[in-house]
Amino acid sequence: MESVWIMLIVAVSVLIIGLLVFILKNFSSPKKAESISKLIKQGKNQAAAKLAKQIIAKDPKNYTAHYYLGKAYMADNRGELALMEFKTINENALFDSNLPEVQFRKEFSTLLMKFGHNDEALRECLLLTKLEPGSSENYFNAGRIAEQQNRKDIALGFYKKCVAIDKRNEKAHASIGYILFQAKQYNEAKRELDLAISINPESYSCYYYLGKLLKDSKDYGGAVKAFDKAQRDNEFKQKALIERSTCYMMANRLDNAQIDLQRAIELDKDGSKSDTLYARYFLAACYEKSRKIEKAIEQWQLIYNKNHSFRDVTQKLTEYKDLQSNDNMKDYLTCSDAEFIEICKIAALKGLGIAAQQVDVKKYGCEMLGVDGKDGDWRNMRKQSFLIRFYRNPDPVEDSAVREALDKSKSAGCGKAFLLSSAEFTRSAISFAENRPIELIGKEKLEKILSAK
Repeated sequence: MESVWIMLIVAVSVLIIGLLVFILKNFSSPKKAESISKLIKQGKNQAAAKLAKQIIAKDPKNYTAHYYLGKAYMADNRGELALMEFKTINENALFDSNLPEVQFRKEFSTLLMKFGHNDEALRECLLLTKLEPGSSENYFNAGRIAEQQNRKDIALGFYKKCVAIDKRNEKAHASIGYILFQAKQYNEAKRELDLAISINPESYSCYYYLGKLLKDSKDYGGAVKAFDKAQRDNEFKQKALIERSTCYMMANRLDNAQIDLQRAIELDKDGSKSDTLYARYFLAACYEKSRKIEKAIEQWQLIYNKNHSFRDVTQKLTEYKDLQSNDNMKDYLTCSDAEFIEICKIAALKGLGIAAQQVDVKKYGCEMLGVDGKDGDWRNMRKQSFLIRFYRNPDPVEDSAVREALDKSKSAGCGKAFLLSSAEFTRSAISFAENRPIELIGKEKLEKILSAK
């Protein structure tokens, strides 16, 4: 009987000790977590991470420590490591007052969005709409993710739910406006954007979307003013500069465009953002149109080094690869207007046997009226006349230009027209010229004509 009592006392003692250990452990865990939190607030991120790792080493299932380790990584700009910790928590943790689910899922969704895990981020936002049905922020974030996935209808639905909860959420109104604008519902789009701006005139991101709408409506002056204001939002500053530069390009104000694009590029020290590559691409286009080909090539090469498949950069580099070794084509593309006219006169005479009578500078290059110059002095006899156009702009010549040249050739009484281009011709242009008194001369043949002695 005595032995039974002894065993009972031992069992109760073990139970009490175990209970005390459990109580002490659970009591000390929040204290330790609070210590990590204090270190993070003090900016001592490495010390916070070290303490969290010590706790995890003793208790790998202490997900509160995992959470604060993730927050320490986030504060130290080590997002990938933070995401790993948060994924561990998401797969295993039971949430309580020490590990609040709502706060965790908000931070987790932000990390997922940052690293492009949009499907998972959207799931987290949808969970948050259940946990916080009265919060407009969760619907807005869900809409933003759906919009990034190009699921515009779904995004629009989330944004509308956001403004149903918070009628004064200007960012949601702006996003609705931009989606409606993309759907070409211009009146509804502008109404939403104007509403967003009326709610908060200092919500400068709204001006960015308004600028996009005005630009597509060809109101470049209004768009420039909107993008001016949009630059005050750091998130949209680079985008606004690029968009404003394209307005200047449309208005053929290339100097203004180049200034904006240089500023946009300087905002990205690493130079790897997609917007930065677009800024370089448009800057190269400005240089190309200004016939500063070497500067354009420099920008295309910088883009190619970051992204081999960016738009038509590879094609552009291939197109101009012979420029340095081909002085004739280089002079044709980069010389002044006065020098260009002389080059074209020589090319017409040596390559086509046509002597120039009248030459006019055009935006695309020059236009020439001439006569057969092979024999004798053209001034002493009546000879057949020709219309010749030399193109040195970077865009392929369209069929509309060919039609217009043919009409002018006929009205001027010319027997035939010649169009010579350093940028080739579109298929529709080539098709239209067939069996008509107009000859299209592309880059390869033009190079031979320019090289003729």
